[in-house]
Amino acid sequence: MPDRPDDGTDRTGTDRTREFFGSRAAGWDARFPDDGPRYAAAVAELGLRPGRSVLDAGCGTGRALPLLRAAVGPGGVVLGVDVTPEMLAVAADRDCGAVLLRADCARLPLPDGALDAVFAAGLVSHLPDPAAGLRELARATAPGGLLALFHPIGRAALAARHGRRLTPDDLRAEPNLRPLLAAAGWRLISCTDADDRYLAVAERRD
Repeated sequence: MPDRPDDGTDRTGTDRTREFFGSRAAGWDARFPDDGPRYAAAVAELGLRPGRSVLDAGCGTGRALPLLRAAVGPGGVVLGVDVTPEMLAVAADRDCGAVLLRADCARLPLPDGALDAVFAAGLVSHLPDPAAGLRELARATAPGGLLALFHPIGRAALAARHGRRLTPDDLRAEPNLRPLLAAAGWRLISCTDADDRYLAVAERRD
């Protein structure tokens, strides 16, 4: 399975993403049954406190939503945003008190600085314009807020899964990601790229 949909047509990247994931939503979680502990560890590293506001950007079937709810508590706000209605329908079944919005992460229906943190699993490779998407996430995040770019396996393992080789222009590689984030208003704090997970954590600059 490709890690980003692209069938060579003239449709927008968002259209292709919606069609690709829409047909796979119902069985998506069953394809990756062992990812739960890795999601939990990544959310824990954000150090979210009760009462905070957090966005799951490109939330998909919502695997992170209950974990984010547990972290911010009943007084916090958990938002899930995705462009694929079928994915959001599965996420709604989790019933963890998250607010789900069908929206593009590059055009969030949120005011400036509304968020304390953003969790984004597998998002960057699906953004038609990663720089613009990261800028939009920064706009909606308060100074000092955190961004977690997560994947339950590392770049090399993901490339091997899809029969690909890592290339120097991979934007998730730390030398490429650091300036990309900086230009979008983020400061990269850490980047872990192991076989069993990828996690880059950045802070929203003042």
